[in-house]
Amino acid sequence: MRSILVALSGAVVGAAVAQAQPVLDSRLSAVESAARSAQSAGDNAWMLVSATLVLMMTGPGLALFYGGLVRRKNVLGTMMHSFVLMAVVTVLWAFIGYSLVFSEGTGFIGGGHYAFLGGVGTAPNTDYAPTIPQLTFMVYQLMFAIITPALISGAFAERMKFSAMLLFTLLWTLIVYFPMAHMVWGKGGWLNAFLGGAIPCLDFAGGTVVHITSGVSALVCALYLGKRQGYLIEPIKPHSVVLSVIGACLLWVGWFGFNAGSALSSSGLATSAFVATHFAAAAATLGWMFAEWIRSGKPSVLGAVSGSVTGLVAITPASGFVKPVPALGIGFAAGVICYFMVTVVKQRLGYDDSLDAFGVHGVGGFTGAMLTGVLATNAVNDALKDSAGCPQALGVVDGHWGQLGNQAISAAIAIALAVVGTYLILRVCDAICGVRVSPEHETEGLDLSMHGEEGYNFES
Repeated sequence: MRSILVALSGAVVGAAVAQAQPVLDSRLSAVESAARSAQSAGDNAWMLVSATLVLMMTGPGLALFYGGLVRRKNVLGTMMHSFVLMAVVTVLWAFIGYSLVFSEGTGFIGGGHYAFLGGVGTAPNTDYAPTIPQLTFMVYQLMFAIITPALISGAFAERMKFSAMLLFTLLWTLIVYFPMAHMVWGKGGWLNAFLGGAIPCLDFAGGTVVHITSGVSALVCALYLGKRQGYLIEPIKPHSVVLSVIGACLLWVGWFGFNAGSALSSSGLATSAFVATHFAAAAATLGWMFAEWIRSGKPSVLGAVSGSVTGLVAITPASGFVKPVPALGIGFAAGVICYFMVTVVKQRLGYDDSLDAFGVHGVGGFTGAMLTGVLATNAVNDALKDSAGCPQALGVVDGHWGQLGNQAISAAIAIALAVVGTYLILRVCDAICGVRVSPEHETEGLDLSMHGEEGYNFES
């Protein structure tokens, strides 16, 4: 009798469970769906904020930083470089840029699958950012494409025709930036460490793609255009360090979108990149300041803000791969190295890099790229682990020194592409419209000669 009762109760319970199972499955599915939706919403909000922060780096950040460093007669012309590129590069990116960087093609350049943003909508692109709309990913990456050529303008400030600058930027973005970005970040790119690259380069947020290419191209521009009138003969001083300090502060804040946003989610990795970015900037500020203090006897305000930018540049490739204390080391090293590059090496070689785009971005980006190879760790970034949870044999990740070679190769490719591409583009621009303003226009200033305006009324 007892066994019969047990059997009956078991049958009743089993029937009840079977009857309730669809309800439980439905509720579990609803909970999972709500969790995914909440994660997607949070990630999307952070990425839209990050895109805004990166755009703020170009205008007003870079516009003020560079605008304060030139003479009064060139302030509007210099700020116009940053501002107009927000429009020019956006249109180019929509037409073909995003497709050439992030659609599948060859190892060197992407294809035309996303031309005119065809197929780019609110569904995620799971190859890159599975929790946010592809449209969000697209516009975030656009902000990188905008600021990169704007950085180059610091080398040819005060002496390049506006028409030549527009043509140069259009060609440079097509020929140098898009291929380099695809090689490092695009699926199947030769240097992509996580999506099929033959030579895996660790570049979390653009040390190689953005800073080495723009910095080296800046040096080529400076050498091609020649020195400004009076360079090394008479003082050429910034007209407003105050504007440059404000611009540098905006760059520091905006860089959190640049680096922490490159996690492509509101995650612990974003937090780690955020902290590394801030620590590196702080250490670089002190590194440059103390080096200048020891060498010249006084720590300048311009030197301190320049140091902060070198730290932000150097930590860019490493921000998603290093812990806070190594980030301090990267920043301090970059501050000291870039200080001597700008104040000693530049003077001895005698080239006129107007606003030190090469000394800060080229040298700082190279320093950061190399130190990324030395200090990257999978304790920060799980993407450096394979499917079994083991460190990938990418190189110096947790002690594998081969990564330093990969970083050097990728930097060499970026340098070669920037040198050859920039020189050829300058030759084309020179043949079409001429790249350098006339001596009379240079004396008058680019504000009046190129734009018919004055940033400052000299008669008041």
